[in-house]
Amino acid sequence: MEAPWGWLVVGVLAMSLTSTMTQDVCRAPDGKAGAAGRPGRPGRPGLKGEQGEPGAPGIRTGIRGLKGDQGDPGPPGNPGKMGYPGPSGPMGAPGPSGLKGIKGNPGDINDQPRPAFSAVRRNPPTGGNVVIFDTVITNEEGRYQSHSGRFVCTVPGYYYFTFQVVSKWDICLFIMASRRGQALRSLGFCDSNSKGTFQVVSGGTVLQLQNGDQVWIEKDPAKGRIYHGPEADSVFSGFLIFPSA
Repeated sequence: MEAPWGWLVVGVLAMSLTSTMTQDVCRAPDGKAGAAGRPGRPGRPGLKGEQGEPGAPGIRTGIRGLKGDQGDPGPPGNPGKMGYPGPSGPMGAPGPSGLKGIKGNPGDINDQPRPAFSAVRRNPPTGGNVVIFDTVITNEEGRYQSHSGRFVCTVPGYYYFTFQVVSKWDICLFIMASRRGQALRSLGFCDSNSKGTFQVVSGGTVLQLQNGDQVWIEKDPAKGRIYHGPEADSVFSGFLIFPSA
C-alpha cells in the first residue's frame, strides 16, 4: 500500500523540475527601447481658470528714495471739446471805399411787368363758395380769370388785394391764397347787419406770391349772402406793388 504514494511524489517532483528547466531555456531576452516618435499636434487651449483672490499687500522693507528727475513730456493728447463762443469784439474801422462801378443801362418802365385788375359782380353764376366777380373793369396782362374769380400770379413779387362787398345781411368773407393746390393764406372779414340796410364789408392785404399762386374771395356758406342789383356794386381788385428777386 505504501509503494503507490511514493511513485506519486516522484512523478510530481519530476514534472516540476521539467517545467522549471523549460522556462529557463525558452525565454528570449528583452528588446531595446524604440526611437522616440514625432511630437504630436498642440492640444486645444484649455478653459480660462477662475480668478484667484487678491494677494496680501507687500510689506515695504526698504528706505524710500529721493524724488526722481522730471521725465520727458509725453505725446500731445487729443484736442478737447470746443468751448462756448466768446463775446463779440469791437467793430473795426471802416475800410477804404472801393472803385466806382460802371453805370448801368437806363431802365424802361414800359418793359416792367405790371399786372393789375379790378372786377365787379354783375351776373355771377350761382352755386359754390367762391365769390365770382364776373365783369372786368381792368385786367392788365390778363391774369384775372372772370369765369373762376381767381387771380393767377405769373410775376413773383408783393401784391396788394382788396374787396368791397355790399350786403343787407350778416356776412363773412375770406381772402384765400393757394400754392400748388395747397392752402397758403386765409384772412377773414365779417360784418353783422340786423337792420336789413345796405352795408359794405371790406378787406385788404399784401401777399408775397410766386409763379402759379392763386388768390380769390370766398364766402362763409352760412353767412355769405351778397346783394345783387343795380343800386350798388361789389368790387375785387389787386395789383403788383414790386417784383421780388
